[in-house]
Amino acid sequence: MFEIIPVIDLRQGEVVHARKGQRAAYRPISSSLCQGSTPEAVVGGLLGLAPFPSLYVADLDAIEGTGDNEAVLRDLRRRFPSLKLWVDAGFRDPGQCLEWLRRDIGDLVLGSETQADWEGLRRLAGSPQAHRIILSLDFAGDRFLGPAADPEPELWPARVIVMTLARVGSGEGPDLARLRQIMAKNPGRRLYAAGGVRDLDDLTGLTEAGAAGVLIASALHDGRIGPAALVRFAGTAEH
Repeated sequence: MFEIIPVIDLRQGEVVHARKGQRAAYRPISSSLCQGSTPEAVVGGLLGLAPFPSLYVADLDAIEGTGDNEAVLRDLRRRFPSLKLWVDAGFRDPGQCLEWLRRDIGDLVLGSETQADWEGLRRLAGSPQAHRIILSLDFAGDRFLGPAADPEPELWPARVIVMTLARVGSGEGPDLARLRQIMAKNPGRRLYAAGGVRDLDDLTGLTEAGAAGVLIASALHDGRIGPAALVRFAGTAEH
């Protein structure tokens, strides 16, 4: 089944609106789904739109090395116990990754932009927690953000995000060509597109390209993708 996964970006305990990867310019989100920008209000608004099973969370403070939002993540787990969290918190050291996974907050997103090499991914791929690792291949325009060489095929986890940062919040459409290219290099994984999704046509294009799912924020908050589309593409039940 095609998965639609909503996204929130956290900074200092608040949900901010991501746009084109320019993190210094992110401002508190304004959404048609809720009042305010507190994490509980935004996530509640998203779940009022559809009963999403998973939520992608970018902890910008942890990614930027200025703090973390772990208390917020724990609160979301308590408030929404059926929601599975995919968390990118700038993870680097495999020992720290495994220690974080033991806290049972969510599944761990390993972003290529924070990796000096693929040794950490190698260690995680051989651990009993390998099934809880999601690899994010991060791109800024045509430039890959990460180690010079691609990770070896046997290291790729079952779930891989193709993150086009320059298209996040831009409304420019998903990068279908890059998605197909990566899929051809490493078939058999579940690939998730992230960045630029606008409407039903984009969802159709992604399903036809063979994507397993998509990460979306802006098009959910401004109503371009609503309950009818979610039922059609993700099989979610309307409220």
